[in-house]
Amino acid sequence: VQLQASGGGLVQAGGSLRLSCAANRNIVSFNTMSWHRQAPGKQRELVAQITRSGSTNYADSVKGRFTISRDNARNTMYMQMNSLKPEDTAVYYCRADQNLFQGYWGQGTQVTVSS
Repeated sequence: VQLQASGGGLVQAGGSLRLSCAANRNIVSFNTMSWHRQAPGKQRELVAQITRSGSTNYADSVKGRFTISRDNARNTMYMQMNSLKPEDTAVYYCRADQNLFQGYWGQGTQVTVSS
């Protein structure tokens, strides 16, 4: 399985970005898909998660600002990020979990928010 993340970039505080994660297989086969981020010197953290049925969960720090979605027809997951803050600066990774024991990481995409 290959996951290709894209959409990162440099944006001013208050701006928006949309990240995409394209899979090379049918994403319906994944129980969950998620976005994680890792800032310099910090541990990787879960940002948002979406299940096969469309249920979503968000880290408290991004609730109300980020929206995760998936387009099964395009085999792609998205995350719309609005009202970006400097503390959102990190490398963002997408992940797909087929079950509790089998998951896949995409490469990271850098998001930098300037103040």
